[in-house]
Amino acid sequence: MKKFLFAAGAAGLALTAALPAAAQSIDYGSLQELFNEPVTTSATGSPQRASEAPADMQIISQDDIRRSGATDLPTIISRVAGIDVLNWSAGHTDVNVRGYNQSSSPRLLVLVNGRQVYMDHYGLTFWRNIPVQLQEIRQIEVVKGPNTALFGFNAVSGVVNIITFNPKFDSVNAVEVRGGTNDYGGVSVVATGKLGEKLSARLSFGAEKQDEWKNTIGLADVTRIHDPENVSASLDTVAQLTDKTQLRVEGSWSNVQESTIAGASYSPTKSAVSSVKATLASETKLGLLQVSAYQNDLSAKYIILGRTEWENRIRVVSLQDLFKVGAAHTFRIGAEYRNNTLNTAPLKNGDIGYDVFAVSGMWNWQISEKIATTIALRHDTMDIERTGGFPAGAPLADNALWDRKVKELSVNAAVVFRPTSEDTIKLSYGRGVQAPTLVEMAGLSGTTPVSPTVNLAFIGNPTLRPSIVENYQVSYDRNITALNAKVGVRAFVQKWEDIKGLPSTSGIDIAPTRTTLPAVQFINTSDSEMKGFEVLASGNAKNGFRWSADYTYTDVEDEPFAGVNTVLRSTAFERTSPKHRGNLAAGWANKAWEADAFLHYVGKFETVRQVGTGLGEVDAFTTLGARVARKLDNGVTFAVAGQNLLEKRQRQTNGLEAERRMFVSISKAW
Repeated sequence: MKKFLFAAGAAGLALTAALPAAAQSIDYGSLQELFNEPVTTSATGSPQRASEAPADMQIISQDDIRRSGATDLPTIISRVAGIDVLNWSAGHTDVNVRGYNQSSSPRLLVLVNGRQVYMDHYGLTFWRNIPVQLQEIRQIEVVKGPNTALFGFNAVSGVVNIITFNPKFDSVNAVEVRGGTNDYGGVSVVATGKLGEKLSARLSFGAEKQDEWKNTIGLADVTRIHDPENVSASLDTVAQLTDKTQLRVEGSWSNVQESTIAGASYSPTKSAVSSVKATLASETKLGLLQVSAYQNDLSAKYIILGRTEWENRIRVVSLQDLFKVGAAHTFRIGAEYRNNTLNTAPLKNGDIGYDVFAVSGMWNWQISEKIATTIALRHDTMDIERTGGFPAGAPLADNALWDRKVKELSVNAAVVFRPTSEDTIKLSYGRGVQAPTLVEMAGLSGTTPVSPTVNLAFIGNPTLRPSIVENYQVSYDRNITALNAKVGVRAFVQKWEDIKGLPSTSGIDIAPTRTTLPAVQFINTSDSEMKGFEVLASGNAKNGFRWSADYTYTDVEDEPFAGVNTVLRSTAFERTSPKHRGNLAAGWANKAWEADAFLHYVGKFETVRQVGTGLGEVDAFTTLGARVARKLDNGVTFAVAGQNLLEKRQRQTNGLEAERRMFVSISKAW
């Protein structure tokens, strides 16, 4: 039945081509020139300024990416207000919005052109598995707060939406070679071409390697630390089938080796990801119809309870219609089917999976020139199923316990008021749903000895509840035209229910019997509330200077459930979320030179100890990144950049210490 549903949805791509067909890809470049600022279509489907979107969104442009001097996405994103990063190793970083970050952070949805690259098996993002080169990214949209109804499944703390250049409109050709300290080396190639009048394509490839940060903290098991390496390739094609019908097909592959944090310890991890996506859009009398289907395949190898190998396959088919009623009302209705499967591991004798059927709707009403409202709803029905065997002596050894449905509603609503051409006030509410992951429900299955005569079982939790998050926010932005500057402030309150925590071998969740072992599992640990505010400012001065500054304050208060130790469950967010963080950036450019510097500050907080047990405090720290580049008339650019420049080694977590890095690069664009 599952295969039939996916095949039928994929076949719909061909059937929809028979519809009356002026669907065009969005020409972001032309729209940006028209609006004189970055433009998004992600929230409502229609082009709009980021400041007018019904979500708290910051857009990182291609110029920002190039001038950042960064070689990885987390470093670039960390310079957005309110973003928290945990740099555990040279290859592994966890990212979240306004606190609530942890190892294998499961709360941030990451997309590439609308395709999920967030890994459903564990509920995390392998950032180095994302198969895009920095030169082919048009913009990165960073959305804060729960936005499940607008952006899709599991967008609970925020969304990072990576938009690549469209080969139909954007001819991006570039090659870059990089080298640096600690044996760093990297290369990337992006090439765009026209294959006739109606077919365009972009091909990209990249690879890099570097030494892992030194073991200065006394990790006993050094075999868990591997030098990070990654390689990826992608192909993006756009075919104009008729004047009003367009087919876009994207394929990618990546392979990564790195040292990741799995639970509370390092694990050498190898992951290979492949994907293919097809989207057919057609402008019809019923509106802009779009059918999309994609498949993600993950093969991941960890050291968890010994050698653990997971094979995860995600299949998604969606249909949506975007249409207007009169000049003021825009509607989007959609339906989505998702199939997600995973083997149990390290004991490979079972499978866990679910089908999700979702319906969604959005209404954007431009009440007047000064005020607009948006409301979006999404209802998900998750049908869970487990098959196969169980570890010997495990409790709950009955697949029927997993036969259950989870039904939840997501909501996003916003009012955007522009009393003048310079001022924007936004009120928003979001209710997001974080579904249990496959690993949490049953994917981690095995036993480990806790004494010479006693084994402890790791089992799934068939009754694990989804986490629900609600966010209330008011924001104000003002353009100060006379100073060519912008200022903004946000105030927010966010409430979490049924936060999900990790298993802990310091206690047992299910007591042993004569025939079953003691067992631990993922459980719901607590509720939590966060209050805070952000202040932002940016501007451009004369003679090519630019600057930006921001500060974010958050205060988290946890409410643990009876008998739950949130420290042992890695959900003590009151202690692990910094209260203070901020950024300060300055840059200058003329026709030949570019120079930029970035300060990033994080107040004191705690993380899990990698030597010893429990949590350990991390003192407040400041990082400095910088880049200087010389552009030649022939399109060649020479650049020198650095990260963590203030110290040779810096303690940013209780894991490996972040090291100073220097990079040189030579690139050519045409």
